[in-house]
Amino acid sequence: MADRARAAAAILRIGLIAGTLDIGENLVFNAFRHVTPTMVFQYIACGLTGPWAFHAGWASILLGVAIHYTIALFWTALFYVASRRVTVLVRRPVICGLAYGALVYLVMNFVVLPLTRVPHPAVAMTMASRISGVLALLFCIGLTVALLTRRLAGRVDALRAPGPARLP
Repeated sequence: MADRARAAAAILRIGLIAGTLDIGENLVFNAFRHVTPTMVFQYIACGLTGPWAFHAGWASILLGVAIHYTIALFWTALFYVASRRVTVLVRRPVICGLAYGALVYLVMNFVVLPLTRVPHPAVAMTMASRISGVLALLFCIGLTVALLTRRLAGRVDALRAPGPARLP
């Protein structure tokens, strides 16, 4: 039971850090485009509620925050659980984290987003916004989750390379 509590605490901590970095990048990037934090969180809520979110005030803002962190926690939990079985994820956190961030980007943008209630196209996707989105998921989600999973998972045995050679 202590292992499960430790894992849950690690997932929560990592997910909150990664989710905060990700939304922070999003808010800063969108501020340059004159998109307010209210609009960002209502856009996120719109995925679940449709256009109602843009008229619901604080309810949709809070829903957007909750949805954002739920998604960040989901991706964190998935990586964390996978890292318990596939040790290369913690042995090589940089390359695996970047690859994971790319996977998250592809799934969120080409599988999840089309299934939401977001009006398509809700916002014109510029090259700058596409690049920002990719980089945010590579670094804020993928790399952050991988590095913190390695650090917080306490998986010393997973850090050993096969055979006589070891990682530093």
